[in-house]
Amino acid sequence: MTIIGMLHHRLDPKTVIKSYAYAAVAKAEGVPFFYFTPKSVNFVNRTIRGKVYEEGQWQDKLMPFPNVIYNAGSPEKLAVSKGIIEKLKKEIPFTTNSIGNKWNVMERLIEAKEFANYVIPSEIVKSVQGFHKYIASNNKVVFKPIDGRKGKGIYFISKIGNNFEVRKDAVKSIYTRQQLNELLIEQLSTGTFIAQPYIQSRMKSGQVYDFRLHVQKNGEGKWVITTIYPRVAPIGSIIPNINNGGYTNYLDPFLEQEFKEEAFDIRRMLEHFSLSIAQHLDEIQMVQFGEVIDEIGIDVGLDEHQKIWMYEVNWRPGCPPAFYLELDVVVHNIQYAKYLAENQEKIKNEILERKSKYLGSKSGLPIIAITGSAGKTTTKAFVDSILSTKWNVFASKDYWNTTEHTKIHAEEINESHQAVVLEYGMAYPGIITNHCSIIQPNISIVTNVGLAHVGNFNGDIKGVAKAKSELIHGMDPNGLLVINKDDENSKFLSTNAFKGKMLTVGINSVANYRAYDVHYKDEGMTFKMKLQGQDIDLFIPILGEHHVYNALNAIAVADYLGFTPDEIKTGLNFKKPPRRLTLYNCRDNITVIDDTVHSHPQGVKAAIDVLSNIAKKRKIAIIGQMRELGDLREQEYRKVGAYIYEKGIDLLITYGYRTEEIGKEATAKGMDPSNIYHYINKEELHALLGKIVRPEDTILVKGASKTNMFDTVKFLDQTFKM
Repeated sequence: MTIIGMLHHRLDPKTVIKSYAYAAVAKAEGVPFFYFTPKSVNFVNRTIRGKVYEEGQWQDKLMPFPNVIYNAGSPEKLAVSKGIIEKLKKEIPFTTNSIGNKWNVMERLIEAKEFANYVIPSEIVKSVQGFHKYIASNNKVVFKPIDGRKGKGIYFISKIGNNFEVRKDAVKSIYTRQQLNELLIEQLSTGTFIAQPYIQSRMKSGQVYDFRLHVQKNGEGKWVITTIYPRVAPIGSIIPNINNGGYTNYLDPFLEQEFKEEAFDIRRMLEHFSLSIAQHLDEIQMVQFGEVIDEIGIDVGLDEHQKIWMYEVNWRPGCPPAFYLELDVVVHNIQYAKYLAENQEKIKNEILERKSKYLGSKSGLPIIAITGSAGKTTTKAFVDSILSTKWNVFASKDYWNTTEHTKIHAEEINESHQAVVLEYGMAYPGIITNHCSIIQPNISIVTNVGLAHVGNFNGDIKGVAKAKSELIHGMDPNGLLVINKDDENSKFLSTNAFKGKMLTVGINSVANYRAYDVHYKDEGMTFKMKLQGQDIDLFIPILGEHHVYNALNAIAVADYLGFTPDEIKTGLNFKKPPRRLTLYNCRDNITVIDDTVHSHPQGVKAAIDVLSNIAKKRKIAIIGQMRELGDLREQEYRKVGAYIYEKGIDLLITYGYRTEEIGKEATAKGMDPSNIYHYINKEELHALLGKIVRPEDTILVKGASKTNMFDTVKFLDQTFKM
């Protein structure tokens, strides 16, 4: 059963007239309903001390957390309890989300373009001089607060010779320039004001009117028109707002009186506009804030050509002051609250779908997705670092590469971002396709195709390549694809049908972006390449030739996007992802290499290369279990053992189930078995290290996060700390 809680800033529901209507309608709908304030919430017990309307009065009652919260109070007054409200929002869906003040709404509509031609041109007034410049080109101006309500604080100012006619409510006065300046200074000191051209709708009688379009979502989550009604200003006034003495009328008689045979067409135009603008604003809210809206009031006028002009949009419209529609409004609100509580997953998916369509349609926004058996996180970090030299970049967090993470990213990306950089992880077929359905990239990088997760593909590397190829099939078919020319298994990628631009990177092969003179340096790698017609020297602050490929991927993308060699060079000096060949300098010149995030045969060999290249004396390799190799495990372990022998590793320690196969193969190739150890108990492994480590040893610790090999890094760092 759905429980609805009404959140308000006032302690006493008797002072909130609409609370009675909500209590009555909720009871008629069979929905438990209670009223509460933020300070009555107990997060420890997950209870709220609320008020329930029973037997003609509000009674205190301890209630469980509701399934949905009707957000009814003043945002300004609820702001003092922002922390409580934000915490509630993380657990419970809220109705009535803010669409911002009048200026924000109009800015969004102008930027989205579809309804921009209905927006009255507006300008924020920053100074008296700014206002005079505005009225000099418009003659008749509306001057009003940016977040005003109920028609309060609105001035109509016309230039008449050297003086000005100022109208407020029904009062008309003539001001000198000095008097007007004093009025402007006084008003600007109270808050932000905007100026607009004076566009009016007038009846045959000469009275000013506008239309209020009140739309809501119903119990099916669909937009419906609650009412459309004209608001007529009193004779002599030019503000039709009810709070300023205006009055309402029924729509049909009004249209027939003012427009005769065109009345039906105008009604249909207003109805169509009501639903269209509501759906449009709802989509904007989904894309920009990951929220939905459920009720708005739009005030519009018709000029002499019967063109619609929007005066303002209100996200908390009051109930229509006539026609006995108060209960109709409440019925929609209660029914929609039930829908919201019961359809959270559906609504979240709709928001993701809207975001995905928006990102796909936003011309020029680079959406860069990176997959591969190794190097995703480092490549992402390089791309982010280079693009951030001049753009605001949304980059996924390190290792946030599941489809659930991509859904979160879709909610977080907004219009302020000038580029998007994401990792798309994959363990099984179909996963990358799901990534692309959430956010479709227009630039894709496949770092390589290796043996990570090959056990999930019956040991077939072609199956891994096929799954990686889902990125090629799921991306913008006319986008950019970057692949590794030196990676033997990347030839299995499905690139033949790709219609976009394809760039290659390499060191040993001829490629579009090729590095040469690759060397190990302290704390990083140097290399050269030809870029934009010139030979340049580059440095990356991370060890390993394999990371040069990751840098080349980023260089290819940045060059394609128009970044200069200097910007690229600066961006390559990136913040290295943690636990990726991180060096710990311990006492007695002992060096520990921490590479304990992922582990697969290709990565182990790359880490051994680093150990071989930077070690000054003894080379010690501590190798943990490699997962998801399936039937290839024993074969790949033997290959790693052979590689350890080839690279002249002095001591080998293996840890975990079946990793002794690595040592057996190293022995078979000729390594002294007295220099090979195997453990399944980490404490015993650490006890050995305490005995055998010597000054000037270089020790590689390589393993996946799931094997907790970082424990060994910490042990070494603490045991041999400076």
